Amino acid sequence: MKKTIASAFLLCAALTSCAIAPGRHVLVDNPAPLGRDVFKAVSSDQFESASFTSSRGTQLPYRLLRPSRLSQGQSYPLVVQLHGSGGIGTDNLSQLERLAKSWTMPEVRDRYQAFVLIPQFPIRSANYGPAAPDQHAVASAALQDALELVAQFAAVNPVDKSRLYATGFSMGGSAAWLLPTMGPRVFAGIVPISGVAPPDSQAGTFIHLPVLAIHGNADEENPITADRRFVQTIANQGARQVSLREYQGLDHQPPADIYPGFWWRDWLFRQQRK
Repeated sequence: MKKTIASAFLLCAALTSCAIAPGRHVLVDNPAPLGRDVFKAVSSDQFESASFTSSRGTQLPYRLLRPSRLSQGQSYPLVVQLHGSGGIGTDNLSQLERLAKSWTMPEVRDRYQAFVLIPQFPIRSANYGPAAPDQHAVASAALQDALELVAQFAAVNPVDKSRLYATGFSMGGSAAWLLPTMGPRVFAGIVPISGVAPPDSQAGTFIHLPVLAIHGNADEENPITADRRFVQTIANQGARQVSLREYQGLDHQPPADIYPGFWWRDWLFRQQRK
């Protein structure tokens, strides 16, 4: 696989576990994606269905995937999987996008013993204006509801509170960026995919937070400009655990190597909040 280097660091682009170096990296080649039928075959019945009422009185439907091997007395990581704008609603179904369903792939579920929490937002979770040099995302009230859900779920289930993670694509990637700004000491690591980063004023929250941002540089819906800006701002303020993995020529979609994606999931699950 051919690679070009957009920083002083080398990028390991293998599909299995590898070290993610800080900095900005451009990946030239993109492998063929998995067919959509792989995910169409995933039944929603694999996910438990429930609903949460926030302090605002808002109903937040959510789906849940539990660890496949729960052991008494053991705690497990919690992954908050955030959906894109196509999942907005209240049917507690539309938020089960490809990335959410990928957690049910047998080799993925067996390798990562974790709770995967997939809330559905009745409105946008993140808002941002048109592409501009200073484009940035702002959280909606629904994202605060999700943070309350995470706290409540972690309080009554065997969750390792030092290993809470957030990831998502598009609007969900923007929401993954924003959640730590609302709960600065909650998350151990985030993987925003094709999202829009927060304003530079929020950079202080991310100086010690591991971040692996993933984005195609041909994305016209959510241009990569905001991610480049914010990652550079974080780095300028002393962050040493932030990486931007940039895919040459990729438009607004997850890169093919996101599935099964052991490389990014291994990185995420190594993160632990002190």
